[in-house]
Amino acid sequence: MNKLVMILLSIFLPPIAVFFKAGVGKHLIINIVLCLLFFFPGVVHALWVNMK
Repeated sequence: MNKLVMILLSIFLPPIAVFFKAGVGKHLIINIVLCLLFFFPGVVHALWVNMK
């Protein structure tokens, strides 16, 4: 169940999902920048961070 919630968060709110998994750090900053530039790369990055 927890993995399903993280996948859904990664799709709809990528920075929140990365924050829950990795905390405040380089992955969160990268994800915010990717989401600001274009939403899809932010989703892919969030899924990658949460599934590794």
